[in-house]
Amino acid sequence: MLLDVHCGFPSRGSFGVAAKKYRSRQTKKKRTDGGGGLVVRSDSAAVCLPRRHNTSALRSNEDREPGGMAGENDLPRIAVVGAGIFARTQYIPRLREIAHLVVLKAIWSRSQESAEAAAELARDFVPDVECKWGDAGLEEIMGDRSIMGVAVVLAGQVQVELSLKMLKAGKHVIQEKPASGSTTEAETALSVYNSFPNQLPYKPIWALAENYRFEPAFVESNKLMSDIGEMMNIQVIVEGSMNSSNPYFHSSWRRNFLGGFILDMGVHFIAGLRMLVGSEIATVSSISRHVDTALPPPDNICSLFQLENGCAGVLVFAVNSRSPKILWRVDGTKGTVQIERGIDSGKHGYQVLFTRENGQCQKTFYPFSGVHEELKAFVHDIMQVSKNGDHKAEPRSSYAEGARDVAVLEAMLESSTKQGAQVQVKKF
Repeated sequence: MLLDVHCGFPSRGSFGVAAKKYRSRQTKKKRTDGGGGLVVRSDSAAVCLPRRHNTSALRSNEDREPGGMAGENDLPRIAVVGAGIFARTQYIPRLREIAHLVVLKAIWSRSQESAEAAAELARDFVPDVECKWGDAGLEEIMGDRSIMGVAVVLAGQVQVELSLKMLKAGKHVIQEKPASGSTTEAETALSVYNSFPNQLPYKPIWALAENYRFEPAFVESNKLMSDIGEMMNIQVIVEGSMNSSNPYFHSSWRRNFLGGFILDMGVHFIAGLRMLVGSEIATVSSISRHVDTALPPPDNICSLFQLENGCAGVLVFAVNSRSPKILWRVDGTKGTVQIERGIDSGKHGYQVLFTRENGQCQKTFYPFSGVHEELKAFVHDIMQVSKNGDHKAEPRSSYAEGARDVAVLEAMLESSTKQGAQVQVKKF
């Protein structure tokens, strides 16, 4: 396998053994797609357009202005790389909500069929969205100067590799969590990214999509922490519902991921914890078990952790439970803050309970909106950095933040292999 000497990762021509399944066969002739659109063959890939649009939409990139826009008043254009469950059920609907801020130009998948199916879901708000597939489709996205940003929504095993390729091609990237499969991979990835030159007029942004850091419930609850006095203890209880009725239950990449659902799901809950308390986790001591054989090991973990400020807490995490419950609770000398997932007036979200020193309890419900908010922040950042190369991107979206979430889970899993011995959390 050839290595790209600039990246330290497989070259563009091959995405390595872990990514081979993302290749697909290439069609060699014009045809109509299932949605009545015309498939037009370019030099290296195919894109499908609605029948009512002509091939002028495929005009050469040379006709476009540098910087990724066809005109000063045009909105930024992005591509979604991935057409799985989360891309279809979250990214496309959330991009519809912010269609006044950004244009979805292309959707890529490893296969032609899934790319076309995902593109059809977006045609109501972006009729001329292009669908691309296979290695050739990725090359077209990387070479399209009209595309400023790319959302990488793929299997955890290949996201880092592909994100770095897009960044090297000059694209801003928002990569789905988890940041990596290990801290070693994250360290290598950050080293590669930091070695990229500051390309004029800016260095591409690498954002990590962790929606919990953007959920209003956590943002607002963090503001309450100063009102509860000194933290005395913390509880994080996660009783999940990862059973056969869950659409992610049969996800093959999660089952072949080191740490399985504990790592893939767990980064959310660690991100929520870190966002709430505003302090890093220093050490952990954990015991994990494999109880439900329908799930990959481990599926249960109990951990004692200590923050850098000295406060201790416990995390109890079951991937699948008969009575799902997810909450974070911080007890202080002057009050308590608790965040619990729930439903209010038919909307899913978080119930925040703030109990004051006098015993009065304030209840506030916040519907889910984290994915919406993180995508808005990404679009804002890529627009600002195009105007001002010194613009500092939203810190909650930084790749390093995602790496810190992974580091905590990795330390917990390592401790469990050592019969609960205390493990230091790696710093980023």
